[in-house]
Amino acid sequence: VKMSSMDLEKLKMTGAGRAIAVLTSGGDAQGMNAAVRAVTRMGIYVGAKVYLIYEGYQGLVDGGDNIKLAHWHSVTNIIQQGGTVIGSARCKAFTTREGRLAAAFNLVKKGITNLCVCGGDGSLTGANLFRTEWSSLLEELVQKGRITDTMAKQHNHLNIVGLVGSIDNDFCGTDMTIGADSALHRIMEIIDAIMTTAQSHQRTFVLEVMGRHCGYLALVSALASGADWLFIPEAPPQEGWEDRMCARLEGSRIKGSRLNIIIVAEGAVDIHGKPIPSTYVKDLVVKRLGYDTRVTVLGHVQRGGTPSAFDRILSSKLGVEAVIALMEASPTTPACAIGLSGNHPVRLPLMECVEMTKLVQTAMNEKRFDEAIKLRGGSFENNWNIYKLLAIQKPSHLNTAYKYLTHVLPQSNFSLAILNVGAPAAGMNAAARSAVRLALAHGHKVYAVQDGFQGLAKGEVFEMEWHSVAGWTGQGGSLLGTKRTLPNKHMEKIVETIAKFNISALLVIGGFEGYEGVLQLFEARSRYDELCIPMCVIPATISNNVPGTDFSLGADTAVNAAMEGCDKIKQSATGTKRRVFVVETMGGFCGYLATCTGIAVGADAAYIFEDPFNIHDLKTNVDHLTEKMKKDIQRGLVLRNEKCHENYTTDFIHKLYSSEGKGVFDCRVNVLGHLQQGGAPSPFDRNFGTKLGVRAVQWISERLTENFRQDRVFANSPETACVLGLNRKVIAFSPVTDLKAETDFEHRMPKVQWWFKLRPMLKMLAKYQTSFCEYVPGEIEHVTRRSISIDSGF
Repeated sequence: VKMSSMDLEKLKMTGAGRAIAVLTSGGDAQGMNAAVRAVTRMGIYVGAKVYLIYEGYQGLVDGGDNIKLAHWHSVTNIIQQGGTVIGSARCKAFTTREGRLAAAFNLVKKGITNLCVCGGDGSLTGANLFRTEWSSLLEELVQKGRITDTMAKQHNHLNIVGLVGSIDNDFCGTDMTIGADSALHRIMEIIDAIMTTAQSHQRTFVLEVMGRHCGYLALVSALASGADWLFIPEAPPQEGWEDRMCARLEGSRIKGSRLNIIIVAEGAVDIHGKPIPSTYVKDLVVKRLGYDTRVTVLGHVQRGGTPSAFDRILSSKLGVEAVIALMEASPTTPACAIGLSGNHPVRLPLMECVEMTKLVQTAMNEKRFDEAIKLRGGSFENNWNIYKLLAIQKPSHLNTAYKYLTHVLPQSNFSLAILNVGAPAAGMNAAARSAVRLALAHGHKVYAVQDGFQGLAKGEVFEMEWHSVAGWTGQGGSLLGTKRTLPNKHMEKIVETIAKFNISALLVIGGFEGYEGVLQLFEARSRYDELCIPMCVIPATISNNVPGTDFSLGADTAVNAAMEGCDKIKQSATGTKRRVFVVETMGGFCGYLATCTGIAVGADAAYIFEDPFNIHDLKTNVDHLTEKMKKDIQRGLVLRNEKCHENYTTDFIHKLYSSEGKGVFDCRVNVLGHLQQGGAPSPFDRNFGTKLGVRAVQWISERLTENFRQDRVFANSPETACVLGLNRKVIAFSPVTDLKAETDFEHRMPKVQWWFKLRPMLKMLAKYQTSFCEYVPGEIEHVTRRSISIDSGF
């Protein structure tokens, strides 16, 4: 249910006379501070008083200085900090009626009737119980003479909104919980470090990650690292797993691998419910195979460190939506949790989600493991199936597993060529790896093409085998080499190469040039029968400017790289009085990178091409920063997309700010440049690339079979040349010809971009005056077994 623009504009001051409190509870999770910041600033923006409750429910029970009135600058410079600056504590007192009575008294004293709780399902269940008992608690306080009857009537209803903070990503109804992505970042950093030493010494490493009841972190880590074996509580290994695991490790060494990685969730059990400790796995490998094997228990390092860009943006979106939900709530509105569906915040019935989450544990306790995996959601189930597919862990699951171990793979009559096109982007290699392995498992011959369409024209084609792509998942850039060259200049030569190698299908992993190149190949089909073959584009570019998808491979890694650079730039100003940094990001004409980085670092402004600005806007921004510098905040950060304006260059903005701010602040310039393209892929890009590679090969295999006639492949319909895109939660194959109408070819980007709706939030949280009616509120969703199980899986 979406509100009208008029309703939203009215909402801007609906907080007048109202009070909101925010607390963090349970285990800490990276991103909680970004959520506290968003709730605080959005609450102030709508005219409410905002209180910070320190030490979670314990602070709510104890009251006093634990409940403090916040102002705009109370939450300055916390977005990049891990943990929770307002503290969290396990609180036994709140589980008792007496404790909740004290908490109610402390809220009423401050006039607080709106509570935002960031925590796990236990914390949110406690909040709902508090809300349910609120009327009776107030009655008891009146009877005891602690509050007046008038006060009870003024505060007769408590509104509750929950934000799910949990690194385990174990809450049903939301795609991601606050902290899970950051925890994956910590895990992957450690796995990458361990893999280098493991290769040096030909070692096997057993890594134990958090997940007492949920295997999400272990599963995604295994998928993103290409781990040899995996133990998660939702899928205990069948009898005889010891033999199969050792055979898998041995087969990997025979194929030339110098290391093995085994990932164990701390809650891993066997089919009888008996725990599988990481030390047992290590001793087993040493005893059976004699391999040099070590155990690393990651522990609480997974909760630590700075939050990822995804968690900062997610927490900001959910925090803003939580305030709007509180402002709209009435006595008949059920308590809700704010979750994520695709790219959008949604309001979920809190207790429906809690009950669904409990059903997963019940299914596991009753050994209904297949059902438990389905209840975790389509994404979890899809991750699990793809891991098994690529690792070939269980011969019973994929009949090619045994053949692989005996050095035999099935054969088809088809061949697939894979190439990278455009600029390098993290995740390209992960997509290529999964595509190569699944294509081989389908029996296809697989060719890799060096240097994109230019290499295809020159015949720089070589055959790939299973272990040709070992270790590719964590590699940044493009191991195949990539060029921006488009095929039109080399069409004759490209056709010759396709004919020479009898190529049946093309998989292009690349940016806007990849999409445009396949469009050119499609349009040349009328002249060349050799081009009547299935063609698929996996979007991969840091600019995130390919039509037909919400996300491109590499964009998440680039935002994290830009964010880390800006964090360091901000830190450099800690000891410097009154300084403004103008930072230039990449992205071509597309403002995705600048906007998302701006939200993640709490920038004062982000100038982009899609959001036109003039000299008056620049002057307003300078005035805003001048006012800011007069307070306690003595630094500012302004982002500028590289092609946001023809005349207002980075140098111009620097000089303007320097001149107008003279005597108040000085100004410095930083151009982030190609560091945004480099580095190891983020967990998201590794996982996303792996799954896109699999889905692309599945689609190509289907098209090859459908269009095989008279001993050859002949595919000439628009549906056989597509961009593989993720739109909200749905994977879609969009014909390149259909996307032409949606494309701004001059500026190389889609005409409509979903992320533009994030711009009002960026401005509101930076305290700029912006029209509230531009903000698009979250939708209301209900959670059922079916809605969870049919999730698209991404």
